[in-house]
Amino acid sequence: MTSVGSTQRARRTVSFKHVLYSEILSVTTAMRKNSRWASSTHFVSSKDSTLGSNLGLRISTSNYGAQVSGRGNREAELMGGFQELKRAVRDVDDISTVELPTILAPFFAIIRSSLSTGLITSAALSALHSLFVCGLISPTSIALDQALVELSSTVSHCKFEASDSSGDEVVLLKIMAVIEDCLCGNVNSVLGDIEIRLSETLRRSAENTMHALVRTVFSRLHHLDPATEEAKLRTADEDVPEGEIKLTVSNTEEPGESHDEGVDADSQEITLDNPPVSEPAVPPTPITPGVDRPQYGLPSILELLRVLINVLDPMDQQHTDSTRLIALGILNAAFEESGPRIAEFSSLEVLILDPGCKYLFQLARSENASVLHLALRTISTVFDTMRHHLKLQQELFLAFTIDRLALPPSPHPKGSAFAAKKPHTGSPRPGTPRPGGAGVESPEQESEKGAAVPSRVLVAPARGETRNLILETLSQISRHPSFMIDLYANYDCDINCENLFERLTDFLTKAVYPVDYQIEDPQQRNAQYLCLDLLLAFVNDMAARAESGSEAWPIDFPTPESLIQTKSQKKLILTGAARFNAKPKSGITFLEENRLIYADLSEEVTKARSLASFLKGCTRLDKRLLGDYISKPDNIELLEAFIGLFDFHKKPIAEALRELLESFRLPGEAQQIGRITETFASIYFAAGPDEIKSQDAVYVLAYSVIMLNTDLHNPQVRKRMTFEDYQRNLRQVNDGDNFSPEFLQSIYDSIRKREIVMPEEHTGQLGFEHAWKELLTRSRQAGNFMICNSSAFDIDMFKIVWKPVISAIAYAFISFEEEYIIQRSIAGFRQCATLAGHFRLPDVFDFVVVSLSEATSLLSDSAPIRVPNYPVIEVEGQSVTVSNLSVKFGTNFKGQLAAVVLFNIVNGNGNALREGWTQIFEMFQNLFLHSLLPIRMLQMEDFLGGVSMIPLRGSTPRRPAARSEGGLLSALSSYLMTPYSASVEHLVPEATDADVENTLCTIDCITSCRLDELYSQIMQLDIDALLAAVRALEALAHERTVARLKQESDDGMTHSDDVFSLSYDPASVFFLETMVSILCQAPRHIEELWPIVFEHLSALLSTSTQYSILLIERAVVSLLRICLILAQKPSLRDQIYVSFDLLSGLPPAIASSVGEQVVAGLTLLLHKHRDIISSQTEWNLIFALIRSTVANSEAARLSFDFVTNVASDGADQLVTSDSFSGLITILDDFMTIAGTSTERSQSKGRRSEPLSSAK
Repeated sequence: MTSVGSTQRARRTVSFKHVLYSEILSVTTAMRKNSRWASSTHFVSSKDSTLGSNLGLRISTSNYGAQVSGRGNREAELMGGFQELKRAVRDVDDISTVELPTILAPFFAIIRSSLSTGLITSAALSALHSLFVCGLISPTSIALDQALVELSSTVSHCKFEASDSSGDEVVLLKIMAVIEDCLCGNVNSVLGDIEIRLSETLRRSAENTMHALVRTVFSRLHHLDPATEEAKLRTADEDVPEGEIKLTVSNTEEPGESHDEGVDADSQEITLDNPPVSEPAVPPTPITPGVDRPQYGLPSILELLRVLINVLDPMDQQHTDSTRLIALGILNAAFEESGPRIAEFSSLEVLILDPGCKYLFQLARSENASVLHLALRTISTVFDTMRHHLKLQQELFLAFTIDRLALPPSPHPKGSAFAAKKPHTGSPRPGTPRPGGAGVESPEQESEKGAAVPSRVLVAPARGETRNLILETLSQISRHPSFMIDLYANYDCDINCENLFERLTDFLTKAVYPVDYQIEDPQQRNAQYLCLDLLLAFVNDMAARAESGSEAWPIDFPTPESLIQTKSQKKLILTGAARFNAKPKSGITFLEENRLIYADLSEEVTKARSLASFLKGCTRLDKRLLGDYISKPDNIELLEAFIGLFDFHKKPIAEALRELLESFRLPGEAQQIGRITETFASIYFAAGPDEIKSQDAVYVLAYSVIMLNTDLHNPQVRKRMTFEDYQRNLRQVNDGDNFSPEFLQSIYDSIRKREIVMPEEHTGQLGFEHAWKELLTRSRQAGNFMICNSSAFDIDMFKIVWKPVISAIAYAFISFEEEYIIQRSIAGFRQCATLAGHFRLPDVFDFVVVSLSEATSLLSDSAPIRVPNYPVIEVEGQSVTVSNLSVKFGTNFKGQLAAVVLFNIVNGNGNALREGWTQIFEMFQNLFLHSLLPIRMLQMEDFLGGVSMIPLRGSTPRRPAARSEGGLLSALSSYLMTPYSASVEHLVPEATDADVENTLCTIDCITSCRLDELYSQIMQLDIDALLAAVRALEALAHERTVARLKQESDDGMTHSDDVFSLSYDPASVFFLETMVSILCQAPRHIEELWPIVFEHLSALLSTSTQYSILLIERAVVSLLRICLILAQKPSLRDQIYVSFDLLSGLPPAIASSVGEQVVAGLTLLLHKHRDIISSQTEWNLIFALIRSTVANSEAARLSFDFVTNVASDGADQLVTSDSFSGLITILDDFMTIAGTSTERSQSKGRRSEPLSSAK
């Protein structure tokens, strides 16, 4: 037997997910109407956090628990059940694969809860009924038997707060409907025993019956052939008798009845309208028994649809909101049942497009909450079933929706970070939303974005529950993976449409931030969550296309290249229009430069006509400014060309003027009005109008129409002009004759019934009518709505919105506490980083890194110069430094998450990073200063003792006595435990157990970040990323040395002759060592990296007396280590001698202090690369360098050994004519120094005094 679910899918009804989302929205809307439930809108989860443990973090019970709001009460849990359900099915394409108890659980919880009201329980029961009707609950549903057992228990234990008797009886009716679904539906074979307690009084069963009848009627569409039925309908229309029977709906008010909260009910009565016929009635055709009558078909369905749509007309005072509520419910049932099939019948499609959508959109502005909710639900169903045919209707609705959701002006105090940057200036496009909290855009910026078109309907921003309801509807409409692509391809890449993709993302990114930072409003927070969820869904869908591929772009659609080209042209047009609106001459110059005008000149097309065509066709122009510009005396030719573009043939003068005056705003100056009227008269008379004898007559008539329009519709005019007055005013103006009364009556009636509304006066109902009229005009050429989940536009879309999207995600990650939001934000960061790499956009990757690094709290405004003495604790055989940062960061769970996510993103993606390296190395610096970096990143190499650790405190750079290989562990222990500074007398603070626990959390987090892996990957980067990394290091090192020296020397300038010098800064050594280590381990890129590193080393060594001796020693060692690599590159060997020259110029005191390292490095260099010396000049440089270090006894000893090896016989012998004189000179120097040294050795020993402490 075929299941209901499979039958529904075969018939292509509305999707199960749409029905489920709609029912969730219905129930939650009913819940939020109650003041007690209104505050329970947070996405609250009371589960224990697994997020941290999944990322390898230690969760300290003292500083992190379940992130549950203080409102984690029973109401919040019931509301949260629906949010959990939406999350569970969000990424599920076919929700029939989800277990049925999971889907029904939140509805059951509401029905069983004693906190529920009759209205809420009724909504939940109605939702269950809808799920039966649509086929989601069917014999093939997963775990159906378990779900029905729970349903039986739930219905029999239904509880709710008693309110009014009528509402309680509605609940009983709904219970009976659900029981009927169970017993009479196709799941009855699985049903067990049910215990029911019901009242005998049930009401409103007629509405449910009507829904069932309409579903049955519209289900016929799945069995009818559209072509055949439409042909029959056309034939029938030709033979319609005069007494055609039509369905109508009348109202009989019954006081005291109520359909819903706050709505007076009416009883509905369907009757047959049969116009009286004067001729004798034809006797009815007798019904012959046994003869089959044809089953009802399209005509009956069309008539039923027509009646239902007509009931929706908000301007028809015959029907009340109660009537419209019933009609909306029936219509929604019809659309759900028929699905996409309804659009295959052209007669039904036309009726839905107009006036169906028109009435629905008007009801979406209703002040009645029940009407608004049901209208929005029906609209979302229409879009779900007929989206392909509703391109312009969807544009109008989405533009209207964004306008209603517009953020109010920012209430932030003046001077706050979120205050508007400047006051709102006048805009030629009224109705444009002005977002608060993120600054105000100029009219030109908004126009260039396509932020407004003249046909926009002005609406008041929604507030409170209405705002949330509209947002929920927007979320439901946009749940398709291709939604944003469809917006971009259909609207942003269409010159005549708004940039809806840009407008929507602009609104969503701004709406993630609170409107008022002072007030914690649950409804505001819920709106923030909804907007964030839409943004994250957009990023997730794009990342899925990048990872798993996408659909192929259909060949019958315009090519993506052509659409992107149109988008570029549209941007130029918007820019030109914005400039025209600011200054017309500037705008026209821009348009001409970009060949948007005057590119089509020919004998038929003059410059005036070309410009007029653009001005008439561009919808972004300020109509007031346009009217003023074309009516200037210098632009008479342009005015004639502009009006000449209208086709006035066989058009009544009132309609001709209406069409003309809707294209621009009539100026206020009489002379300008006169020029426009005179030009119109000549062109209209040339079209050969009936009954008008002269051009002057047209001129007078035109003026009379303008005056009549003002007289009849201006509210300040008390006494209206009658037809007789109008006729009297036009006596003998038709070339001496009078116009016929019929002619003038037609003009008078046309203006009386329909006001000529000037552009930018379209407000209220007039504004909507004008927008709808423009929509119908454009729909003839708009084409169908293109739907395709293609990646063809992803890179263009991502380039437009990546910065505000990432900023919004970062704000949510930092500000929101709900675990689900944090998880989604982390996923959003990762996906943005993935997309940045996929699209090769390093700026995006940098922005992700910067945003996350700010969230880590590992960046400090100013790193300390002197590192305090922190306590060192032994924990499980490991030495742990308990610092301020380790304790503070250990309590910052959000910061730990950000750090792990950040470094996991950067690991393996370093080639995508550019400017973000600055933040990475700043965090390295902060971790280094607090003893939190891995051992490998703390090491420094020299030529005397191999590997040692960068000291945190200044000390004499002594050489250990034995320089034995003690291992990295002992080296680290020495590094952590030894007091380097002279401030050992300072007390070391005690570390509490909590401090140790938090420090261990920090250490676990740093371990999870895998910093040592990232450090290794830096050496293997491509040249662009490697250059960026080294430049970042050099800039940070420069800031800690050269820039700091200049600032402090300027601040401490005195008249003393003493040279100002900086104290020891461990961070400056760390940056230097990291930079040189990267260069030495990436020798393949020495040519590109050498200039950057040498610039910094040269800056240090050229003013060596003003820095710590340890920093200078490390600079000397670094320079010589690099020379070992330069020697391998013949093209760079000249840089070796530049380096020697720099070292030989060190002041004597500095040269003596670092002499041992200089000679050791020089000896190693010449031992490995003897061929680098090939001339006497080069030998002289080497000997000069040696001579500068002989004041240091250990350096002198090493130098003498070097010279001895050079002069001795053997493999190292280098005596040549080029080196001979230098050797003699240096040996003579040794003899002189030796004599002096012998005298001193008798009293002080051979070794010289220790070096003084570093400054």
